[in-house]
Amino acid sequence: MPASRAQLLRTALSLRASGRLYPLDDAGLDDVFHGSIDRFVLIAQRLQGCQRVLDVGAGHGMLLALLRALGHRCHGVDHEDMRARHPVAYDSAGRYGEPIGFTVANVEVDALPFTDASFDAVVCCQVLEHFTHSHLPAVREMRRVLAPGGVLEIDVPNVAALRNRSRLLRGRNITYDYAEHYLHAAPVLYGGRSFFPLRHNREFTRDELRLLLAAAGFTQIEVDWLKSRRLRHGLARLRSLGTALKDAVPSLRKSLIAFAVK
Repeated sequence: MPASRAQLLRTALSLRASGRLYPLDDAGLDDVFHGSIDRFVLIAQRLQGCQRVLDVGAGHGMLLALLRALGHRCHGVDHEDMRARHPVAYDSAGRYGEPIGFTVANVEVDALPFTDASFDAVVCCQVLEHFTHSHLPAVREMRRVLAPGGVLEIDVPNVAALRNRSRLLRGRNITYDYAEHYLHAAPVLYGGRSFFPLRHNREFTRDELRLLLAAAGFTQIEVDWLKSRRLRHGLARLRSLGTALKDAVPSLRKSLIAFAVK
């Protein structure tokens, strides 16, 4: 019987407490865990039955560490090797099971270095908004490496979020600091092309994310607004009331999440 979200959350909390997801003294990663674990659990629930999982833009590896503990065979791709920076999640010593594979590639323009149909699921969390060029080649590559019937998960910022609307009404831009990230930003050069990965270059509407997945050849496309729930304990849970009120109108939520099938 598939595990429920409540069961998966209990497992994730147990893994965190045992230090198997990230170093507990790392305040930055602890903040990531509390802000992302609800999304990670949702993804884990949807990927039950998918044995081989690829994380495109794997970063700190926290999601992969959770999926590995749940029995998946995991591999990450990012523009730099993250294993030395995050040794707990990637666990190259194999203390927590089969080590997570890792490949360095610029997924925006490089072909994914895997044969066709290598994975049962591909996840891509909060990555596409950093692309400088078209998202379509990378998403087509994600489809190529999926087995028939494989599942793709993508989540991205919602350009129509309440935060963005509020900023525009106050005469502010929705993107990063203009002077630092646009006016004076130096490009990253790769393959004779310029990239600006340290900023949001494009946020998405629901229809745009659906259009991207359809153009890449996916079917059974589901795109929804992702709740902004953050894991809190004790009296701090009262702070979640404001988030719940903001989430009451789905189209005003911070992020979009999509699942699609090859």
